[in-house]
Order: sequence, then C-alpha cells, then structure tokens
Amino acid sequence: MEESRSWLSSPAAVVRVGLAVFVVAWIFGPESLRSAVPILVVFLIALGLEVNFLVGAFRNDTSRRPDRRPQEVDRERYGYHWEDEDLEDSAEEADELSEVEPAYRRSFAPVRRFLVGLGVIAALGLTIWLVESRTGWDSLDGSTRAEAVERFSGEASRIAEKPVTVYCDESRDFVGAVQHADGVAEVGGERAYVTPEICLDLYRLAFEDDVKGSRTGRAIAVLAHEAWHLRGVADEGTTECYALQSGVDIGRRLGLSEGRARQLMRQQLTENALRARGSFEYLVPPDCRDGGRLDLDPASSAFP
Repeated sequence: MEESRSWLSSPAAVVRVGLAVFVVAWIFGPESLRSAVPILVVFLIALGLEVNFLVGAFRNDTSRRPDRRPQEVDRERYGYHWEDEDLEDSAEEADELSEVEPAYRRSFAPVRRFLVGLGVIAALGLTIWLVESRTGWDSLDGSTRAEAVERFSGEASRIAEKPVTVYCDESRDFVGAVQHADGVAEVGGERAYVTPEICLDLYRLAFEDDVKGSRTGRAIAVLAHEAWHLRGVADEGTTECYALQSGVDIGRRLGLSEGRARQLMRQQLTENALRARGSFEYLVPPDCRDGGRLDLDPASSAFP
C-alpha cells in the first residue's frame, strides 16, 4: 500500500495520468479543443518532461548514502548497548548487503520509469493514430480526397482569377502546429497548402452537409485567405478582410444558406481580434467594414 501511495504521489505519475486524461478528452471532447491544441505539442511536452525526470533522477542518485549507525541523539537517549567496534562491524555488514541487489535496482529505477513513460506516450500516440486513421482526413479513400481537393482548388481559382491548386499538406512540410499556420500560399503563385484538418472540415461541409460551427467558418476563411494571396494580395490584414467577404460565396457554393454563411463569416470577423493578438499582422484594418475602403461590394449593406 505504501509503495502504491508513493507511486501516486510522484511528479512523473501525476504528469502521466494528466497526459492520459487530456488525450482522452482531446479525442472524445469538443471539436474546439482539437482545434485549439495541436496534439503534437502535447506529445512534445510529455517527451520533454520524461527526459527531465530521467536527468533529475540520475542527479539525485549521486547523493550521499545515509549513515545507518546509531546517531548521537540515540546514544544519549539509550546509552551504549554495543561497543563501537561492534557498531562498525554491523554498519559494514549492512552496507555490504545493501550494495548488491538494491544498488542495482536504484541505478536502474530512473531508466525503468523513463521506459514506462515512453511506453505511455507510445500507447497514447497509437491511440491517436488509430482514431485519426478512422475518422480524420486519412480515413477517406484516395479518390474521395482527390475529388475534394479538385473542388477546393476550383473555389480558390474563382478568387485567384486563374487556375490554381490547393494541396492538403498531409506530411505537414508547409503547414501545421510546427509552422504555426493553417494555410500558406506564395503571393501571386499557383499553389496553396492547408492542413488536413482544414481539408476535412471543408469536405464535411461540401460532401456530407456537416457543419461544425466555428471550425467550418475557419476552414472557409483559410481557403479564401490563401486564394487571395494567390491572386496577388500580400498584406495579411487586407487579405483576411477580403477572405471573410469572399467566404460567404464559398460557403454558399459548398452547401450553406446565405444567411448561415454570413453568420459564420461575421463570427470569424469577431474572432479575428482574438487570434490577431499573437500575430498582429493578421488583424483586419479599420477600413474592413460596410462601406469602407476594403468593402468588395459597397452597393450592398450586408457585410461581410
């Protein structure tokens, strides 16, 4: 029982239990959690903590072995029950016994805990992979993904006013948590890359009539944003303003009613100020308003 309590009170155990709980919540919890926290970041943090625990354990293992002989306070309280020579012999025998198997166990304990931690991370990673392979973008067959990408490219081409191609960056070479971007495109170019998560949300809307609220609105805005870059607009704030306006038409063509599409884009416009705190250049300028300089349809009072 004492050993079990000691395990539960260790920092490593608390972190592992917390990690497992978070991953379960990430899989089965709200879509907003998966959108806000890339799971790769969680696993990188977990791996760093495990390495930190291992290094810390080896450093602490070099501490001085305690003196098992009676201390001075014991001598004063209970007197001299053994001769000093007998005490020395008893201490030496105890030290010899403790240096055989226990010493080996002490030296291997940090490695054992580290391997357990890696096992936990690997098991959770396998769980994520199994879930994603059955429910994510990768769960779609090749022909379905190709058809979806062709449709996304067609929508981007309308905005870019030329043939362009949208790629779902499954290898995450261009976009994703590491690059801190949901999409990227060369200004005036012909290619745009978006995350598989954005592609999946667009696919769900266009092919399954499945709307995920703010996630769907975000996916439409990202597609439109990169399309305006391909058209030649470089400034991020201006590009975002144009994207939210064009997103209404994209959403409508992908299956939304005009009212619902405008609602989602207005929500994205409201959330723009929150997202732009970390990337000020993405904040839409003051002229991004009804009748403003960036209004693509000044004759209409509907904005975006």
